[in-house]
Amino acid sequence: MFEKILIANRGEIALRVQRACREMGIKTVAVHSEADADAKYVMLADESVCIGPAPSRDSYLNIPAIISAAEVTDAQAIHPGYGFLSENADFAERVENSGFVFIGPTAASIRTMGDKIAAKAAMKKVGIPCVPGSDGPLPEDPKEIRRLAATIGYPVIIKAAGGGGGRGMRVVHTEAALVNAVTMTRTEAQNAFNNPTVYLEKFLENPRHIEIQVLADEHKQAIYLGERDCSMQRRHQKIIEEGPAPLVKPRLIERIGERCADACRKIGYRGAGTFEFLYENDEFYFIEMNTRVQVEHPVTELITGVDIVQEQIRVAAGMKLRYRQKDIVKKGHAIECRINAENPYSFVPSPGRITQYHVAGGPGIRYDSHVYANYYVPPHYDSLVGKLLAYGDTREQAIARMRVALSEMVIEGIQTNIPLHQELMNDAAFIRGGVNIHFLEEKMAALKSIQAES
Repeated sequence: MFEKILIANRGEIALRVQRACREMGIKTVAVHSEADADAKYVMLADESVCIGPAPSRDSYLNIPAIISAAEVTDAQAIHPGYGFLSENADFAERVENSGFVFIGPTAASIRTMGDKIAAKAAMKKVGIPCVPGSDGPLPEDPKEIRRLAATIGYPVIIKAAGGGGGRGMRVVHTEAALVNAVTMTRTEAQNAFNNPTVYLEKFLENPRHIEIQVLADEHKQAIYLGERDCSMQRRHQKIIEEGPAPLVKPRLIERIGERCADACRKIGYRGAGTFEFLYENDEFYFIEMNTRVQVEHPVTELITGVDIVQEQIRVAAGMKLRYRQKDIVKKGHAIECRINAENPYSFVPSPGRITQYHVAGGPGIRYDSHVYANYYVPPHYDSLVGKLLAYGDTREQAIARMRVALSEMVIEGIQTNIPLHQELMNDAAFIRGGVNIHFLEEKMAALKSIQAES
């Protein structure tokens, strides 16, 4: 096992990884920007290294600075968390070539899954169902593009091959708008991802977003840890996640979960990963695989009892998974609300100093956060300030506990989206379960319309 791990990230995930390491008796190195010098995880780390100014490109995306920090502190491995460099194959390669262990999959796996076209081809090869679409990049010929779209059937969605985080997507409902939309998406893809390649998929009208958590080691062992429903989202950004997915037959989850674990064995995947699917009419359609730990991993930890971050570390150290599939038993229900520093209805970020701070507690409540009273939320990074989770024997109990927890949360000095979460926990459609990915945006649009009329 490693003696010292460098955590190449910030915020709540840096603290989460640090806690896993401390429990395992592993020393930690925190790297931080100048803006994060007073962060909780920096103060709690065994060692810390400032790797640059506030902007991400000069600090958390600065590969040479991170490698240097690992060298001067004699760290043996680097955990990338999520976001930033976590799915950067070049970074994984640089880490390994510099003599450190990358706590994640191989650079080859990251590269394949990072290219959405290559990922779909790999998944089709191992029997994972995919959304109907173009079998590869869109050609330059407008006639051929129109022919492909007609074959797939409108509406279609144009996606950037190197896209992610909800960017590089455009829905097209008519042939007249198709070619221009392709041109615009290619330009956006080039600017955002330095890769103009785009492809076409059938646009499912009312799907849900359901994902399967997997763990695999380098000894060809792989398991799935059940599913999470991430359908409550805005602009493809998740806001609420829960598990198990309501109103989905367990046998369907079992079938797709076994396929995902089998896919990991066939492609030689190692570490934690998540297969993301659109789900409609009892059918799963693969959209992408995230080759890292997810923001919402605590949902699965609560219902399975598996510490996903510790398993990542053990697998990276060359150990075998401690679990077989028969050991994984889902129990109860968990819900996660992402607490963001933003206006709850316009979603405009709200950086600033937290003047009053009180965290919810009680049975079944977990709160993962790096912030504290008098902490300054910097404007340079993602607006996530914490993840509030409620666990119960039933979904109804989890929702009831979440309502109580949200009412106890006090974060003053900045705006947060807690009022929106409170509203959603009392929404009749959410309480019934099974809302689709368009639900929240449609709800917000209706709310704006009512406000405009009044």
